[in-house]
Amino acid sequence: MPVTQSYRDYVLDQLNQGLPVTSKSMFGGVGIYASGLIIGVLDDDRFFLKVNDSNRPDYETRGMPPWSPGSGPTMLSYFEVPEDVLDDAESLRGWAQKSLAVAQSAKAKKPKKRSKSKPV
Repeated sequence: MPVTQSYRDYVLDQLNQGLPVTSKSMFGGVGIYASGLIIGVLDDDRFFLKVNDSNRPDYETRGMPPWSPGSGPTMLSYFEVPEDVLDDAESLRGWAQKSLAVAQSAKAKKPKKRSKSKPV
């Protein structure tokens, strides 16, 4: 899962041309965040964006694979970004914004945690 610093810098530079993002190292890879939500991951110098039924066909029609971290199960909620999209900051912005919408939708669907009332 190692990610080289040069690849990490390149992806962040490309994304930051259209969508402010941050990154955080995690489990040997890197999480990519926009508006405080994870929208992608870097793994083994490959970039994967968050998907659901609304944008998964963009990746599948291009023959892009889902993320398979290490020996773990395949993560169908992240698909690899095509190289030509990554190299075109304007195109990448559209793909990343769709992933941000996916992350926002997923957050909106999660039930809010209820605080536990203290016994009297």
